[in-house]
Amino acid sequence: MNERRQEVDNNSTDRDEVRERIEIELLLEGVYRMYGYDFRDYAYPSLKRRIWHQIFREQLHSISALQGKVLSDPHCVDRFVRNLSIPVTEMFRDPSMFKTFREKVVPKLRSLSSIRIWHAGCSTGEEVYSMAILLQEEGLYERTRLYATDMNSLSLQTAKEGICSLDKMKQYTKNYLEAGGKRSFSEYYSATDEGTVILNPFLRENMIFADHNLATDMSFNEFNVVFCRNVMIYFNDQLRNRVHRLFYESLSHNGILVLGSKESLHFTQCESSYEELDFNEKIYRKIR
Repeated sequence: MNERRQEVDNNSTDRDEVRERIEIELLLEGVYRMYGYDFRDYAYPSLKRRIWHQIFREQLHSISALQGKVLSDPHCVDRFVRNLSIPVTEMFRDPSMFKTFREKVVPKLRSLSSIRIWHAGCSTGEEVYSMAILLQEEGLYERTRLYATDMNSLSLQTAKEGICSLDKMKQYTKNYLEAGGKRSFSEYYSATDEGTVILNPFLRENMIFADHNLATDMSFNEFNVVFCRNVMIYFNDQLRNRVHRLFYESLSHNGILVLGSKESLHFTQCESSYEELDFNEKIYRKIR
C-alpha cells in the first residue's frame, strides 16, 4: 500500500514539473513574440528560480498569472527583463584580467592605426569605462572606438550617464590599483551632492552604446577585441554555441576574445579556431 502511494506521489510530482516547464516555455515564448526579448535558451535552473522570484515580487501566485501581467503591462515586462538579464558588474572587476590585458594584449594593439572593441552584455557600463581608463593610460584611447551593447535598455541608459554610487569607490579604487592603474583613480570621477559620482565625460568620447540581443541579433562590425564576461554562464549549450559563432564572425584575424572567469571555449564549436593567450584570465586569440 505504501509503495503504491509513493508511486502515485512520484507521478504527481513528475506531472507538476512537466506542467511547470510547459508554463515557463509559454511565458518565454510570449515575451519573445510580443517584445523580442529571447530568454528561451537560458539555462533552465537559474531561469526557473528567477521567474519564481519575479512572481513573488509581483505579488502573484502562478507562472500563468505572471504571463498575463507581462503580456499586458509594459512596466511589468521592464521589471521582468531586468530580473532575468542579471546586471552584475563593477569597475576593474577581476583586476588580474585587466593587468594581464595590459601586459599581453595592449602590445598587440599598438601596431593598429584604429582599434575597435566590443563589450557585449555591458550591463551598466563599469567594464567599458574601465577599459577606457586603461587605454587612456596606455596612450591608445584616441584611436579606439568602444562599442557597449546590452539588451536591457535601463542598464544601457545608466551606462550612458556614467553615474556610480559613491560608496563603491573604495572597492573600485582597490580594483584599479590591483589592475596596474598608473594614476590616482580619483582623477577619473567627480562627486555629487547626491551620494553619487560622475565619471569624467572624456571617457565617453569614443564610446557607442546600442541595444543588442545576443540571442537574436547578428554581427554589426569587425572588431579587434570582444569582451563577453560571465554572460554565457546563463545560456544553454545551443545558445552558447550561437553566441560563440557570432563572436567568431565579428572578430578580425588575430582578434582577441575575453571571456569570464567561469567560462571557457572548451567543448564549443569554435574551440579550434583560437589559441590561448592566457588560460587563467580566459583570453584567446583567433587564429583561423
